[in-house]
Amino acid sequence: MATTTTKKIFTFLLVLTTVFLASCTATVYKVGDSEGWTAKDDVYYSWAEGKEFHVGDSLIFEYDRSLNDVTQVSGALEYQFCESSSPKAVYNTGHDVVTLTEPGFYYFISSNHVQCSSGQRLDVLVVHDPSFPIPPPPPSKILPSGKTYKVGDAKGWSVPEESDLYNKWSDEKQFLVGDNLVFEYKEEANDVLEISGDLEFKYCDPTSPVAVHNTGHDLVTLTKPGVHYSISSKTGHCEAGLKLRVVVGATPNVLPKLSPSPMDRLTRWLRSLWPHHH
Repeated sequence: MATTTTKKIFTFLLVLTTVFLASCTATVYKVGDSEGWTAKDDVYYSWAEGKEFHVGDSLIFEYDRSLNDVTQVSGALEYQFCESSSPKAVYNTGHDVVTLTEPGFYYFISSNHVQCSSGQRLDVLVVHDPSFPIPPPPPSKILPSGKTYKVGDAKGWSVPEESDLYNKWSDEKQFLVGDNLVFEYKEEANDVLEISGDLEFKYCDPTSPVAVHNTGHDLVTLTKPGVHYSISSKTGHCEAGLKLRVVVGATPNVLPKLSPSPMDRLTRWLRSLWPHHH
């Protein structure tokens, strides 16, 4: 009995050590350092320059909540033109902690257009350190099996005769999380860029894509609710109407399987160390 208990305690200490070491790999940055989050020209460009941000790192925004906020926008054009009408997220506590959960560009602005234009905006590029593998998604992230749509049906993915062909095609359908889009085209003549912002879609801006596909038979899975944008990066194609906007709804009647939190699992495990008295 004593040997078994000793092994469990040793395992517990090993788990705690692993968790502690994992937490030490992430870095927490106070945005602007002593300046905090305020309207000052070029402060945040200079602040971010030379830093390397990794998945798991966190940004702390400190400011007067009665005068300010932190608005995360989707794309480079929203960032450049201080466009906050369709934000990805809004923070307004005055002490916001934003954890960088995936690689790619993150764009933050103030929703106050004057302050944003005066320099209150921050963009950071987040990279993944391969020495720290990304954990697998929890059960709630496993997607249901959905429908598969061939984009454009018989016409496929090509410059349309009618500029609104793909708008009409998508408007006739109801897309849900877990559905798939198949893009078929001549590989040497075209491609598919997934982009994140409404302005990037409107102005056919291919400079900050979320993903690039160019096999000629691309399968894109719709992984989350919201608006999903796809364009062609080939010269003149997007402007001629080769772009697709689909609104993705949450899958109905599918409840995620909730797994116990780490604290719940730890509590249950600790209880198992001691015998129960009846």
